[in-house]
Amino acid sequence: LTDVYSSSPALGRYFRSAQVVYFSNESSIVFYQLEFSVPPSTEGFMENTMNPDFIRNVLRQSIYDED
Repeated sequence: LTDVYSSSPALGRYFRSAQVVYFSNESSIVFYQLEFSVPPSTEGFMENTMNPDFIRNVLRQSIYDED
């Protein structure tokens, strides 16, 4: 996760850390926490760049690119 987000053109400059909060071998579930440094209020920044769907799609695109 660290490599994915730190190298992202859209999120790399804001990304600070990633850590696994929970991992289960039985069900292949991983919960993780991402930390970003957010600039002072910029119109639309939180709604667009820090949108959970956008952040998930950065990871999803990285997975697709590996295949």
